[in-house]
Amino acid sequence: QVRLVESGGGFVQAGGSLRLSCVASGSSFSVSHMGWFRQAPGKDREFVTAINWNSGSTFAASSLRGRFTIFRDNVKNTMFLQMNGLKPEDTAIYYCAAGDVDPLKIDNVPMWDFWGQGTQVTVST
Repeated sequence: QVRLVESGGGFVQAGGSLRLSCVASGSSFSVSHMGWFRQAPGKDREFVTAINWNSGSTFAASSLRGRFTIFRDNVKNTMFLQMNGLKPEDTAIYYCAAGDVDPLKIDNVPMWDFWGQGTQVTVST
């Protein structure tokens, strides 16, 4: 079993930045990918970005490239999401996910095995 704990969410003005963290733990943590999803009120959970845990290769929703960056610290089993130029439409609960995921289905919510509890990000105008 893998436990994921997010942190770093909060309230920020438009144009600001936040960095989210996700710490993974478990007796035998070994997954192919970790990623970030988000869910705004009344909307489906959507893919943000993901990283291959071994190679560091990244995947990102095309609409978010250039503003959001994913990176990891393998030693600390920690993944990060650096968010710059935040917009009010980025307001959502951000979830950390992990699993053995087919890269061709990286943006597919059911493909992911483990989820964190989520952290709220609110961007004001």
